Amino acid sequence: MMTENFTELPSDLPVPIDDGASSHLLGKKLPNVILQSTSNKQINIANIQGKVVFYCYPMTGKPGVELPDGWDFIPGARGCTPQSCSFRDHYQELQAIGTQVYGVSTQKYSDQLEAVKRLHLPFELLSDANFQLTRSLQLPTFEVENKLLIKRLTLIVEEGKIVKVFYPVFPPDRNAQEVVEWLKGGKT
Repeated sequence: MMTENFTELPSDLPVPIDDGASSHLLGKKLPNVILQSTSNKQINIANIQGKVVFYCYPMTGKPGVELPDGWDFIPGARGCTPQSCSFRDHYQELQAIGTQVYGVSTQKYSDQLEAVKRLHLPFELLSDANFQLTRSLQLPTFEVENKLLIKRLTLIVEEGKIVKVFYPVFPPDRNAQEVVEWLKGGKT
């Protein structure tokens, strides 16, 4: 399916269900894993200090490139661009409450760099193209067209420890607001 408007979500997207695939993550320490960032740095995620949001997503659509067959019918697949734009739009608010933001996917660095530039993201995306983080944390995944992708989830980390997991994330364009509310004290 070819689409040029990745920022709008179809009204009939299937809602993902909580399959329990993230229940083991709460309380885990971040592994000693080095990922390439869109600032062309190698970042050891275990060394990131303070409060951090890692929003993990399957893949960002790219203008002129077809989405996988049936993409809109896979619960939780569609919405990476609206989610990223939502974190972009809430970025200053997250910074004001002392929280760093990183997007994580298994996409190649070049695809992520294109998304950062096109969407004007003020934070870095991290490429887990070698599945180091995905395997270390046993992140929930799915496969489409012989590609292994991370299911959409968001981790809040304080001093290297996962203190909150949002999973499943739906709708994806509201995730950043939910994260802000949780961080500001509406913690549930």
